[in-house]
Amino acid sequence: MAEQLNDRESSGLADKLMQYLPARFRPGTAVVPVVRLSGVIGAVTPLRPGMTLAGVARVLERAFSMRNAKAVALVINSPGGSPVQSRQIYLRIKQLAAEKKLPVLVFVEDVAASGGYMIACAGDEIFCDPSSILGSIGVVGGSFGFQDAIKRLGIERRLYTAGAHKAMLDPFLPENPDDVAKLKALQREIHQIFIALVRESRGARLKGEDDTLFTGEYWAGASSIALGLADGIGDLRSTLRARYGEKVLTPVIAQPTGLLSGLLGRKSPGAGQLSALESMAGLPDELISAVETRAIWAKFGF
Repeated sequence: MAEQLNDRESSGLADKLMQYLPARFRPGTAVVPVVRLSGVIGAVTPLRPGMTLAGVARVLERAFSMRNAKAVALVINSPGGSPVQSRQIYLRIKQLAAEKKLPVLVFVEDVAASGGYMIACAGDEIFCDPSSILGSIGVVGGSFGFQDAIKRLGIERRLYTAGAHKAMLDPFLPENPDDVAKLKALQREIHQIFIALVRESRGARLKGEDDTLFTGEYWAGASSIALGLADGIGDLRSTLRARYGEKVLTPVIAQPTGLLSGLLGRKSPGAGQLSALESMAGLPDELISAVETRAIWAKFGF
């Protein structure tokens, strides 16, 4: 009888102590850390950095290392950008998922297009809203031609190079068909890398023909699912509750900010890094960057 009382007392004490533990440390609690990956991918300007591996690596590592994690959820909202940074982020996610043996669930918000879709392919499953836009599996590059404008202004272009193609596609010189051909060959090579990544990631789930899927076209949610680019319609909260229970915890893993950010070596450009003169000097680049960023989003109606 005394032993039964002692057992009950011990159990009661353990229950009371358990109440003081953060919920995610309690045995049996399902935890799915959430990482948001948003914006144009790749460095834009010093004052307007885009999404890069260097910028998201620490957050991803924290998410995959969280105790009691049953999976990692990625919320993606990106129109694309740098193919290199897109693929590096994709690879890091795949590497961490394999090391920690955790499934990755991707939830697309407004857009996962081009490089944004490449990152989404790191997920074991991709969910989207009916109005989400997915796809744009292609490569794009653009420039301007100013040669006629500088002539009208009486400006002479003087350019000195070592290397026959060092000034290839210079915007102040007339367009050279050979240079355009070289650029298109480079784009085709990068496009094939993108296509191979999508095929490897989505496998037999892809249902569309190559001349549909890989033309750079993009689709809304239901059409994306029909083509095998996504797996289902679903929002993060409802999907995770249905899969892991009503009490599933979904902590958002974010970049450190403020004082903590400074201590960790991540400072904003405004924290004494740029003088007023340097900031003014960077304004033209900032304006061009803002226009280009706006143009990338506008392509998808945002």
